[in-house]
Amino acid sequence: MIAMSAFKERIYIIVRTIPHGKVASYGQIALMVGIPRAARQVGWFLRQTTPEQALPWWRIINNKGYISIKNNEYSALEQKELLEKEGIEVNENFELNIKKYRYIPTNEEMQKLELPQELLEKLFKLI
Repeated sequence: MIAMSAFKERIYIIVRTIPHGKVASYGQIALMVGIPRAARQVGWFLRQTTPEQALPWWRIINNKGYISIKNNEYSALEQKELLEKEGIEVNENFELNIKKYRYIPTNEEMQKLELPQELLEKLFKLI
């Protein structure tokens, strides 16, 4: 793997933990990385990923529950199709029920990712 900053490495690790059939928002990933106002930077990082990195980028969506991808390599339609293959219902306007599909890590996952317990409280406010 190419050397990454600690911030990018944390994004990579956290995005890889999102299970099949679940999604997270850009802001949620930023919060889990420890920089709550870095949602846009999370998007920039994901935009630069390559297929070789095997990162499930399609599981990251806008916090309002819609696909807002801006990437030359991937399209919103491709993201929609990948989400649907995982059983996530996405309508023709590229919207989904984020409350239904949002990934909330368990206490065990929080510990494994070395996330502080108070973060769980902030994540539950997103629900």
